[in-house]
Amino acid sequence: MEHGTRRILMHRAEELIRTRGYAAFSFADLARTAGIRKASVHHHFPTKEALGCAVIEDYLHRFTAALSTVKRAHPDAPARLRAFAGFFTSSAGAGMLPLCAALAAQRDSLPPAMQRHTAAFFRLHLDWLGAVMADGIAAGTLRGDLPAPVLARRFVSLQEGASLLAWGLGDGMADMACDDVLHDFLPDRTQAGPPDHHRKT
Repeated sequence: MEHGTRRILMHRAEELIRTRGYAAFSFADLARTAGIRKASVHHHFPTKEALGCAVIEDYLHRFTAALSTVKRAHPDAPARLRAFAGFFTSSAGAGMLPLCAALAAQRDSLPPAMQRHTAAFFRLHLDWLGAVMADGIAAGTLRGDLPAPVLARRFVSLQEGASLLAWGLGDGMADMACDDVLHDFLPDRTQAGPPDHHRKT
């Protein structure tokens, strides 16, 4: 029961962070949402910082496992990018911000330990995407005119930005137009060299 209660608290806390923001809820709010006494929250998490760190660590564990599944299930870089974008689409469809975006938006109000966890979260995004971009460039399935780390940053920025735009507009946009975004990362097959103005017709 102890483990089950802790799991419920972390799940509810994650929902509150992704819908209200870390600074906008209290242990009393969490207790009401979870249907338990406030004292039980303090029993499992002495401080809100401890709770926030536990939420991020748990999410990082699940996210890392999900990225491993994507890598196994999809053999090429474009398919992996499409699956990665699906994480953001799922968040929008559920009416929540991605956890990384919700945390980054309130970075200055986060305790130092949570700031470090948030930075590690983004580094995980960039490292994984950087490896995918490098594989795609080597295979010729992604554009090769920019370094893989630059493409990784652009892809994360586009996904995070689309999530914040949908949240700001309040339109619940679940379709992040992944194919349109992905097109910008594919090789340009149209440039076959400059036109030959001296060619006879």
